[in-house]
Amino acid sequence: MKNITVEYRHNFPLDPLDVVRVFDQSGIKRPTANLPRIARMFAAPCLSLSAWVDNELVGVARSLTDYAYCCYLSDLAVDQRYQGLGIGKELVKRTQAILGDDVSLILLSAPDAMSYYPTLGFEPTGNAYVIRRKH
Repeated sequence: MKNITVEYRHNFPLDPLDVVRVFDQSGIKRPTANLPRIARMFAAPCLSLSAWVDNELVGVARSLTDYAYCCYLSDLAVDQRYQGLGIGKELVKRTQAILGDDVSLILLSAPDAMSYYPTLGFEPTGNAYVIRRKH
């Protein structure tokens, strides 16, 4: 599978069923049983990048940003069949290229991904706070 061609799309409309499949097959925990909620999550993100192999969605990066100061990378997911090929890294790299050097890229990591993000250049921070969603 190392000789695959990955096509990356910027702000391309995504079918919520495809997003649910990638989320479920990536290992990321999202409310995939609630299709209307997934549809709302991707209805108007500030910045989305997607990775495609043979017209099949295999990776997504969804961010909320002002394009001037900060960007919250809310979702980064790659189908497990395609993990380890650099797709997640490329989605982050392309997100950064669109944002430029003046914008901080911020994320909250799932516990299982804590060792992954430093390999992409993210630094852990001790001054983050969150009010967790109830559902």
